[in-house]
Amino acid sequence: MSREVTELQRKAGQIPFYQPRHREVELFEYAWRNQLPVLLKGPTGCGKTRFVEHMAARLGRPLYTVACHDDLTAADLVGRHLIGDGATYWHDGPLTRAVREGAICYLDEVVEARKDTTVVLHPLSDDRRMLPIERTGETLHAPPEFMLVVSYNPGYQNLLKGMKPSTRQRFVSMRFDFPAAQQEIDIVVRETGIDVQTAARLVQLVQNLRALKDHDLEESASTRLLVYTARLIRDGFDAVEACRAALIEPLSDDEATVDALMEVVRANFG
Repeated sequence: MSREVTELQRKAGQIPFYQPRHREVELFEYAWRNQLPVLLKGPTGCGKTRFVEHMAARLGRPLYTVACHDDLTAADLVGRHLIGDGATYWHDGPLTRAVREGAICYLDEVVEARKDTTVVLHPLSDDRRMLPIERTGETLHAPPEFMLVVSYNPGYQNLLKGMKPSTRQRFVSMRFDFPAAQQEIDIVVRETGIDVQTAARLVQLVQNLRALKDHDLEESASTRLLVYTARLIRDGFDAVEACRAALIEPLSDDEATVDALMEVVRANFG
């Protein structure tokens, strides 16, 4: 896709907004042109999915997104035989459709899928770039435009949920984190239309929350939650209550922890 077409699409709002942090856009484009699979590593809500959506639109490729989970089977990705109108027919899964169409297939939180499911990715993520479909006896060879992208949160890694080195070493890897303060302010303003001063106060609040070390939080306050909070405030909802509903309550179910975090909120917005 030419830079001119890309710029026209961006102005028309056809390319999802993404604020680059380093050289990830350039690296992704190089990986796509060289038919290399990509692994995105980073915390929940830091922009991994938005980045993939942005790049798919930028490259002019269809995007198939799969939210991985414990019950995801190989058939959910590849496809299965279905019964309809008294006959049996084959129905492609999202991975198979992506290969046929030369699309980008994005498997979000891939370590949540069963290990026997992710094995089907191996032939697609090395020099073979092929997808054997055992139930139909078909072998698909991925066209040059096809790209496999997976993501996961290293913060959740453990012996059961970690990605096997034999799988991880098949990918070009990009590490994501939350944006720098000014970048995050720009993102909040761009995504919500809120004024810069309020966006700056919200970002400072989130940075204060992320700096807390004495609360047992599974996740840090994400940019996604920050945007949710800003949207409520922009539309006139009370700032402190917006922070409670969209920023603090999603972080913890423990009442004492929520109360402690709300003290930080009130110090910023009280």
